Amino acid sequence: MQLFYSPDINENTTEFTFNKEESKHITKVLRKNIGDVLHITNGKGWLFIAEIIVPNINKCTATIITKTLQPKRDYTLHLAVAPTKMNDRYEWFLEKATEIGIDSITPIICDHSERKVIKQERFERILQSAMKQSLNCYLPKLNPTLSFKEFINQNFESDLFIAHCEETERKSLKQQLKTKTNTTILIGPEGDFSTKEIAKALENNFIPITLGETRLRTETAAIVACHSVAYINHL
Repeated sequence: MQLFYSPDINENTTEFTFNKEESKHITKVLRKNIGDVLHITNGKGWLFIAEIIVPNINKCTATIITKTLQPKRDYTLHLAVAPTKMNDRYEWFLEKATEIGIDSITPIICDHSERKVIKQERFERILQSAMKQSLNCYLPKLNPTLSFKEFINQNFESDLFIAHCEETERKSLKQQLKTKTNTTILIGPEGDFSTKEIAKALENNFIPITLGETRLRTETAAIVACHSVAYINHL
């Protein structure tokens, strides 16, 4: 099964025309023709099965046969992760986290951040591609980049954790996680969170955690955190 993505389709749609890029891919690369079936999602949980009625290279049109709203997980995961110095490492995190299961991502700029600008549109495309590849009908939300201070001062309705490397009292994430619970985890930059940032997080009810015995790269730490939440909820 190959999954296509379009945010423009919804549960009331009866007929849908793909954009030029997707139309060319469907007709020229996949060699789909009249009567062939396609699977489409809008990233909001809906899975549409459609049949091609006009296999045009510029405007491939399909009629919706069935539609199904996929069930949502009984927990949510929000990772706030500082951008990595090398963009490709952050992109790898976005791809793998989408495959494992994540609901929202916020890039955060910290005191020790070396990169302070991200490529929002490119990151969105990576999330979309990973969603399609993993046959997931829910597209993770990529939030606007925030400073650490802006992020930490929000109101959260979730369990809150900050992963850092300082030699202070920290708890094991796997021992703190609960099933069927909304979770927010902070992951810092290559230089870790500053002492001031850690103190501020603790003031705002974030629990300090460790992700293991070894020192992890930012993107690795984010994946370990993501997998830990998925694992604890799928035992």
